[in-house]
Amino acid sequence: MNTPTIRVQHEDFDLQTEVDLLSKHKPGVGAVVTFSGLCRDEGGTLAALELEHYPGMAEAEMTRIGELAISRFGLLGLTAIHRYGKIVPGENIVLVVAAAPHRQAAFDGANFVMDFLKTAAPFWKKEHGNDGAEGDWVAAKGADDAARDKWK
Repeated sequence: MNTPTIRVQHEDFDLQTEVDLLSKHKPGVGAVVTFSGLCRDEGGTLAALELEHYPGMAEAEMTRIGELAISRFGLLGLTAIHRYGKIVPGENIVLVVAAAPHRQAAFDGANFVMDFLKTAAPFWKKEHGNDGAEGDWVAAKGADDAARDKWK
């Protein structure tokens, strides 16, 4: 089985570099699907989103999710990167790159990983407003749970 590439990091990532590392000169790869999640500005009210994680546990859970996706969808490669720290609107938060022989497996694999990252990986978000106010920690959404549950 292929091993997923998993990183939790403060620094930004380059989407094209990650795609190239996963797919160039890899036998059998016929499709690559990427998902890049960005920090929204929440209608101009958000100055930054602060992301925290549980070190060690976040990477372990992301690896578990990645291994499930590789096995379930026959992926030939998978990269998942999640950033932490203060991230301003427009900056990258998360990247998922799934490589497979055919497009549907790559789409499904990337979608599966994101649905589980949103609900199972130990990350927390706090909003910081443009008015200087520090917001509350962002609560999980029922829609995220529903998206995850469709894979069961």
